[in-house]
Order: sequence, then structure tokens, then C-alpha cells
Amino acid sequence: MSCRSIMFRNVPPNTFNCMKRKLQDYGIYVPLGNKGELSGKGITASFEWDGQSNLTITITKKPFIVNYELAESQIKQFIIECHGS
Repeated sequence: MSCRSIMFRNVPPNTFNCMKRKLQDYGIYVPLGNKGELSGKGITASFEWDGQSNLTITITKKPFIVNYELAESQIKQFIIECHGS
């Protein structure tokens, strides 16, 4: 299975922390820190945030019936909801 990375710019600390909380509330395991592996709901992804504004999320595993575009749009929605909070 191939992996797919998504790069987000302009993700300040408050947005990053909010996104992590929202993912956890949604049932996704999110480790402490600025990098690690997210997992839940059949999806596994690694993430790395530079501590300032750049976030990279790489989807490493997903259900066959979920396409990458859907997984990406869900992740983007968590960031949009948190931006500016």
C-alpha cells in the first residue's frame, strides 16, 4: 500500500493543539508531542509538526472503502474548525 502525505502551512500552536483534542474526541488516538502516529476508525497516519506552523500528516493505512480524498478532507476539516480558535 502506498502512503500519502498532506502538508499544512500556517498551523500555529493553538490550532495544532485544538486539532489534536478534536481528533481525540472523535475517537482517534493522538500521542503527546509534536510527532507520532495517529490511529483509530481504521486509519493510521504519522504526523510531524515543526512547533511553529508546518504540519505534515502521512496516511499509512486506511480501509479499502475509504479513498485518500475522503481521509484528507476529514483531516482538513479538523484544522479548519480549529483555525483561529
